[in-house]
Amino acid sequence: MRTDSWTRSRALLCLMLLAACSGASAAGAASAAGGGAPPIRHVFVLLLENQTATVTFGAKPPAPYLAKTLPARGAMLANYYGIGHASLGNYVALISGQAPNEKTQLDCPLFSDFILQQPGLDAHGQVLGVGCVYPRIVRTLPDQLESAGFTWKGYMEDMGKDPHRESATCAHARVGAPETTHVATASDKYAARHNPFVYFHTIIDDQPRCDAHVVNLEALPKDLRDIATTANYTFITPNLCNDGHDPECADGGPGGFEAAEAFLKKWVPLITASPAFKKDGLLVITFDESDGEGREGSTACCGEKPLASARRLPGVRGPGGGKVGAVLLSPFIKPGTVSTVPYNHYSLLRTVEDFFGLEHLGYAAEPDLQPFGADVFAERAVAP
Repeated sequence: MRTDSWTRSRALLCLMLLAACSGASAAGAASAAGGGAPPIRHVFVLLLENQTATVTFGAKPPAPYLAKTLPARGAMLANYYGIGHASLGNYVALISGQAPNEKTQLDCPLFSDFILQQPGLDAHGQVLGVGCVYPRIVRTLPDQLESAGFTWKGYMEDMGKDPHRESATCAHARVGAPETTHVATASDKYAARHNPFVYFHTIIDDQPRCDAHVVNLEALPKDLRDIATTANYTFITPNLCNDGHDPECADGGPGGFEAAEAFLKKWVPLITASPAFKKDGLLVITFDESDGEGREGSTACCGEKPLASARRLPGVRGPGGGKVGAVLLSPFIKPGTVSTVPYNHYSLLRTVEDFFGLEHLGYAAEPDLQPFGADVFAERAVAP
């Protein structure tokens, strides 16, 4: 017969083993979430166009919903920077960590293949050379997410609205042909240069995959209804009017901040009311680059480096894309948070990779680059 002492010892051992296993599980979960990162599993990135932080978030902001209302509900990153000029290099960086090259700095009017200067990637994870459509040796955040069992989707406003101009999914020119979506029309304001996914062979070479993941923005409301249909990573691109790019829309309507403000008032509540966002979401609203005058619009942070093979700086007149600011909303952010820590698009990519326990791509892997930290996130700031 077993003694009470043996029974107590056995129970104690079981408790110790249970605690050890629980600790291991917690450690594994923390590792999968990037160490101390909050357990965010649904990221929404909404990218606007060409505005400088001193105007957007100044004393008399032209878009008060963006500059005042939303930061009061979440966080303002006062020192958030774009990484280059023009638009396309910033979009590419956000999903790959690749720096601007001479073609992407011109927004790739010719949808050309990349010309490599050497095989493979350099020590910083960069592909050296010039071109628009990156070769298969360059991995993207979507590639990482799928390999790890997560989902992603890009929602592009107006894509396919004019079927004679571009397709309704995965829209881009034929490789080697001129890109036909650079200028908005009255009926279709989609721009492929604001759709980073179509500039990578790892994505466009699999047509069914690209068609399923890169779709028109009209599909988003239905997908948001259920956690199961909401991607872990969602990238949202407004059209050339609603992103603030054009001061006057091609159809004659108002553009600039007025159009961007109206777009945000429609879409932000849909996102923040979704089950996925309420459970474990993060919405990031920022701009691709600053339109500030001279070198002010090409400032940088965070030890940003140019591509080793580049003939010009990422910001052309300077080392970066200028200060644009960013607004973040999440149940894990205390309303009214203000961070003055410097961040840029590579920081955002690194942060997302940390959420999902992924390796850091390109310049997101630089040792002096920091992901969003305790200056931004709280334990659980908003009740689910």
